Amino acid sequence: MSENLQMGLNLMFIGMTVVFLILFLVVAGGNIMIRIVNRFYPQITTEIKVESDSGNNKLAVIVAAVDIVTSGKGKVEGIRRLN
Repeated sequence: MSENLQMGLNLMFIGMTVVFLILFLVVAGGNIMIRIVNRFYPQITTEIKVESDSGNNKLAVIVAAVDIVTSGKGKVEGIRRLN
């Protein structure tokens, strides 16, 4: 095997190993960060109760969802279909 080919293969092996290690560190760091955030800031779940006797269930669900997402600060002014 020629010296240039051997040097090229060594360089490729070292480069691919470094890339693999960096990607492994990114994934491991992301997983650790997700676990820390989920431990100290758990997701708040809230149940939405909608009366089924009203004929406007979709509107009630949308209003309730906006109320929960915006912590009571949001207001539904209108609903229109986007095409």
